[in-house]
Amino acid sequence: MPENTLPAFLYALELGVDALEMDVVLAADGEVVVSHEPWLSSLCRDARGRAVEAGAERQHNLYRMSYAEIRRCDCGLTPHPGFPRQQSIAAYKPLLRDVIRAVEQRVQELNRPAIRFSIEIKSCPEDDDLFHPKPAPFVAQVLAVLAEEQILGRSTLLSFDKRILREGRRQAPALPVCLLVEDEVPCAEHVAALGFRPEVYGPQYRLVTAELVADLHAQGIRLVPWTVNATGAMLALWQLGVDGLTTDYPDRLRDVLNSSRG
Repeated sequence: MPENTLPAFLYALELGVDALEMDVVLAADGEVVVSHEPWLSSLCRDARGRAVEAGAERQHNLYRMSYAEIRRCDCGLTPHPGFPRQQSIAAYKPLLRDVIRAVEQRVQELNRPAIRFSIEIKSCPEDDDLFHPKPAPFVAQVLAVLAEEQILGRSTLLSFDKRILREGRRQAPALPVCLLVEDEVPCAEHVAALGFRPEVYGPQYRLVTAELVADLHAQGIRLVPWTVNATGAMLALWQLGVDGLTTDYPDRLRDVLNSSRG
């Protein structure tokens, strides 16, 4: 299914996930929108149905668009070259609150236990006030939605931007945070720069070693690497003792876990 869309999240529930990871940005009118980037990607069509040209994505800045305009942009019909099995269906960038409500309703229909929500805030200092607000108001807007939808107790705040996680800790001290990492800087240095111990450490999966798993668990930090799509890597990481896996293919992960337990 097209990424970060209602069809994708609802289909993931059918496959048995126990947490949904999604990225959020802000529209010009302050609405919290589920989107991987704070702009339209080249897989989208603008509000007039025109294809977004590769290389011109940042000209379609969601932070300068009302949600009504964003809602008219299609991000599901253009084939994704990296995912040949992806269905070509009309899909839009949904509001975070609408995703939560649709998911909560579907969980009840499936008679499943409540799931968790992993909410990644996309930001970086150079994009402050250009593609998103500064950390304090950005975090406040997102937390307000989570509180209104009564899922703060089942949510984790994720970010590569340490400023976001510090704000999360300041504004909602009980909210678990996940420090995302994609470089080879030692974990201890990342945690020291953050200024406190996160509940979850989220490295790119190739960075995971048995030593890292042991070190984090000794500190009481959970380890959830991203984005693990190959079944061999899934099995190897699970055998190392990671606490969860983020994947684009929960059906593959389900089969790997079922086989390993069988």
